[in-house]
Amino acid sequence: MSTRDAVAPIPTSPAADALTLKHGLTFADLYTRDGLVRLDEAFVGQLGDRAPDLRDKLMAARQDPTALPGKAESDLIIALAPHLDDFVGDLFGIGPELRALQARHTALAPMNAVKRKFIAKRVNSFKEDALAAIDPIGLTAELETLIQAPLTEQAYVDHVARWLDDEAAHAPQLALAAKYAAWAARTPAGRVKHGAGVLFKLPHKLDFYHLVPTVELTIHGAKQFAFGPSHHRHREGFHLTDPGTDLAGALDQTSYCIKCHHQAKDSCSKGLREKDGTPKSTALGVPLAGCPLDEKISEMNEVKGDGVPIGALAVVTVDNPMCAATGHRICNDCMKACIYQKQDPVDIPQAETRTLKDVLELPYGFEIYSLLTRWNPLNVARPLPRPATGRKVLVVGLGPAGFTLAHHLMNDGHAVVGVDGLKIEPLDPAVSGVDARGNRVPFRPLRDVSDIYERLDERVMAGFGGVAEYGITVRW
Repeated sequence: MSTRDAVAPIPTSPAADALTLKHGLTFADLYTRDGLVRLDEAFVGQLGDRAPDLRDKLMAARQDPTALPGKAESDLIIALAPHLDDFVGDLFGIGPELRALQARHTALAPMNAVKRKFIAKRVNSFKEDALAAIDPIGLTAELETLIQAPLTEQAYVDHVARWLDDEAAHAPQLALAAKYAAWAARTPAGRVKHGAGVLFKLPHKLDFYHLVPTVELTIHGAKQFAFGPSHHRHREGFHLTDPGTDLAGALDQTSYCIKCHHQAKDSCSKGLREKDGTPKSTALGVPLAGCPLDEKISEMNEVKGDGVPIGALAVVTVDNPMCAATGHRICNDCMKACIYQKQDPVDIPQAETRTLKDVLELPYGFEIYSLLTRWNPLNVARPLPRPATGRKVLVVGLGPAGFTLAHHLMNDGHAVVGVDGLKIEPLDPAVSGVDARGNRVPFRPLRDVSDIYERLDERVMAGFGGVAEYGITVRW
């Protein structure tokens, strides 16, 4: 939800002129329903030129969203996502930056393929005595002689991928690569060497009675349990200590996901169910109900893995428009209900957060995310804000549930007032478009999202965000 959203005309500052949009639209049009209707018409028109059959399917789905089965809806939004990617990139004039981001996704694809198709299948074939006998220095030297370069993770991937194209001709090389992978993934020294990467990090079996890895220490004669050194995190003050994963880490998780929405088994979204429809529970009695928002997680992972960054965020915002308040460090009900119940689940919150960050870090990324919370052609039930209803709604409590409810009410055409027990500080009028007295004032488009970032140990509490405002989580 943005304070910019309103039925009243939106004044913009001269700085808005620096943002030139396609299709005859202005920056202010992105914050009015009439402007969004024109935007949607431009998208549908372009889609009709490039994929008329897909356009027809979209328009039919909009006519009766309830008649669209879940699998058909998933197929439709996945097919639409690349077209939305291109359209939004062209709309904001960020084609080169978007293509560079797409290329980064493509460049990481071979790493994930080698990890899933080769490393994951070979490393467990080595018994403990064989692992102990591996000489990592000598093995590294052998591989470096073969590849004629230092043995980095990228060099490993590049050569193994080529060797796999003709396994019979490269059996000796692949045997050496498998031995190195087993050492890197399963020995303490190998994990230390490759701890900063994702290539040799494989899922572990789950023990529900020992979910937290600890080491046993004896201090002053008393046994104590503590995290191992690899889990220590140094903190000074209250600044952010966990920035989340990078693109390689996110794509590692999206490739680990088996995309089970194709079989209607996406328990991360729908939950794991008993025959009577009630949620199954873990050995500890935790219900496995899945995402409380029914987010299209498997579809997001597929689109993200295909290198469609804006489209992936659009998939998220169909059901979770306020995803800036979820993801990493907030909720993991999706992970609990992941189809992988006997080993580490897919780290869905990390993938979701990275999906948002990748778009935010594009030029005008904040405006793109903001736009997708109001206009989203992947949302066949409500692609546009509905006309004003004349109804007024009071939302009491502006934690994640409160402001998400307020957002949906606004998109349903209602006027909303939100109140909270904490004093709510006004935002900068140049950013929000509203002054301290509630008057509409000119505001500017945000080209660089870092302009509105604040350090956690320096920011003033703004009274908005519920428990996140109290410092319980580092996500904000």
